[in-house]
Amino acid sequence: MSPTIADFQNLIKEMYGEKDVARGVDGTFMWLMEEVGELASALREGTHQEQKEEFADVLAWLTTIANVVGVDLSEAVREKYGSGCPGCSNLVCTCDDAEKP
Repeated sequence: MSPTIADFQNLIKEMYGEKDVARGVDGTFMWLMEEVGELASALREGTHQEQKEEFADVLAWLTTIANVVGVDLSEAVREKYGSGCPGCSNLVCTCDDAEKP
């Protein structure tokens, strides 16, 4: 069975919580940026397995920052995307391609 967002967030907190709080947001953010760079490299020239690993690392570091600042990712995702696209409110986005999201 695959973990939910909440399961994963709790797992990361249990594994690394004390270290993450001690490192703080700034240090943790720098690790996230390093992992995003590694993901960019893997997307350009890495194997599929390397890409999967880097996606997992980016997700873990993003989750770590959420833990450090006390954000419940399940709640954040539900509030922002639970009713559809935040721009157009449709389940399948109809926003102009030039717009964000």
